[in-house]
Amino acid sequence: MTRGVLAGPFFLSTMKAMTNLSPALKKTLLQFQQSERTEALVYDRLANMAKLPHNREVLQKIANEERGHAKIWEQIAGKYVGPNKLRVWKWVTITRIFGLTFGARFMERGEEQAQKTYKKIIPQFPEAERIMKDEEQHEQALIELLNEKKLEYVGSVVLGLNDALVELSGALAGFSFAIQNTHVIALLGIITGVAASLSMAASEYLSSKEEGKENALTSSLYTGVAYISTVALLILPYLIFHSYVHALIAMLVVVLLVIAGFNFYISVAKNESFKTRFWEMALISFGVAAISFSIGVAVRLWLGLDM
Repeated sequence: MTRGVLAGPFFLSTMKAMTNLSPALKKTLLQFQQSERTEALVYDRLANMAKLPHNREVLQKIANEERGHAKIWEQIAGKYVGPNKLRVWKWVTITRIFGLTFGARFMERGEEQAQKTYKKIIPQFPEAERIMKDEEQHEQALIELLNEKKLEYVGSVVLGLNDALVELSGALAGFSFAIQNTHVIALLGIITGVAASLSMAASEYLSSKEEGKENALTSSLYTGVAYISTVALLILPYLIFHSYVHALIAMLVVVLLVIAGFNFYISVAKNESFKTRFWEMALISFGVAAISFSIGVAVRLWLGLDM
């Protein structure tokens, strides 16, 4: 896509504009060049890390295109700028932790922000607008081709995470006012959470088997691990605070953070809307917690408990 792009009319307009570059514009062009070279090196590293030949091929293709884009900015600015090694390390580390698709999409989101800056050069390089649009569309199309096993089990993770958030946050909210003893509440939460996580994992295994899905055991493990991990995070405030009110507030903050973190990951990795998923899960979790808290108040008053 980038070979020969500086030939013909574009080359002539570019050479003419190069002689009139302001210091600010030249700085912008050098930033574009460094960004493209940085991303090219990141994709080179990711291609070397990729286990599937298909993913390796896609990533190497993106790397080559990014390198071609950098060459365009170099020829326009008339100066070479190397990659930012610290940013390369950052993006490679993020990808190692959160997965290939998330890392690639998250990095490209940063490039979307740069589109606002591109407007600065369009008056002098009108052809650049077409090139940049073509580049963005092509790169996104290539990322769509990536095949990552982790994302195949997102449904199982959602099942475990969502059930834990709704069920346990509701149960802990109810226990909080009914019992008002953080250690007892934590004990009940652990028992409830562990039992529910085993039940959810077993249900997911049987459901996947019934539907004839492959790797039913792996799906059930993802569900169980997601559930028990969420249980641990929600119970932690009751092990830290002595006041059940402070523990309850901290637990609800944790719920909000877990929902935000998970939905941010999904919104990036699967290119979906963050706000819609976030508010849906938040309203359900907090709605159930409010109802459970009300039930806890009613039970305590009805039974006359004093713990």
